[in-house]
Amino acid sequence: MNVNDSGSSFHLLLQGQQPSPGLWPPFSIGHALPSPGRGALSDLSLPHGTTVLSLLYDGGAIVAGDRMATEGYSVAERRIEKVHAVDDTSVMAIAGAAGPCMEMIRLFRVELEHYEKLEGVMLSMEGKASKLGAMIKANLPMAMQGLIVMPIFAGFDKKKGECRIYKYDVAGGQYDETEYHSIGSGGKEARSALKKIFKKNLSRDEAINVAIEALYDASEADIATGGPDFIRGIFPTVKAIDKNGVMSLSDDDIKIKLNALMTRLGG
Repeated sequence: MNVNDSGSSFHLLLQGQQPSPGLWPPFSIGHALPSPGRGALSDLSLPHGTTVLSLLYDGGAIVAGDRMATEGYSVAERRIEKVHAVDDTSVMAIAGAAGPCMEMIRLFRVELEHYEKLEGVMLSMEGKASKLGAMIKANLPMAMQGLIVMPIFAGFDKKKGECRIYKYDVAGGQYDETEYHSIGSGGKEARSALKKIFKKNLSRDEAINVAIEALYDASEADIATGGPDFIRGIFPTVKAIDKNGVMSLSDDDIKIKLNALMTRLGG
């Protein structure tokens, strides 16, 4: 690819300037790993992030995730951050192979900054979602080797004056969610909980409670989803998005809400 054809895309610029594939690090986005065999990916145990979710409320969206990463049946990390603000108005939550997930978040942030610096304007919400879909599609060779990156992307659409949630398939296909979505090892359990307790036009506080309860239900049913750890002080990551931007809840706020949930559930 001619580097001059990259336009305002930092991702395409990287592809145009890359050295030969053999010189790239083995986990670079867009390049397949060696075929299964001795020393290949099939012999490795890699950390995986587990459960993340997002739901809409009246005027905004909540994005939340547990904090555990696993290696098979072992705990790889208890405090991993799976929910990240990528700019002032949007948030990306990741599930899948932890290393490529973090790499994609960093590259996506730079992609949006690169576009804004070259074009002088912020990319639209739909444009951001499409760029993320293209990055997931570029990761398909690695996904076929087991290094799957499955994000949820949510943000405030200034053009429409509302928050939107996007989910993706492994080939980069993007889909609008009008209420809620959850992915990861405990995604099915979290969606089951959301199906029961979600309702339209929630307040922000109500939506935060719904997200925390859904993650708690997932942790009770899925061994790879980390539940609240009151001894170590480890609680889910929760971010709220509205027209004013992205806000992160503190651990103290989440702890109070979890204590209320435990009392209500009789725990």
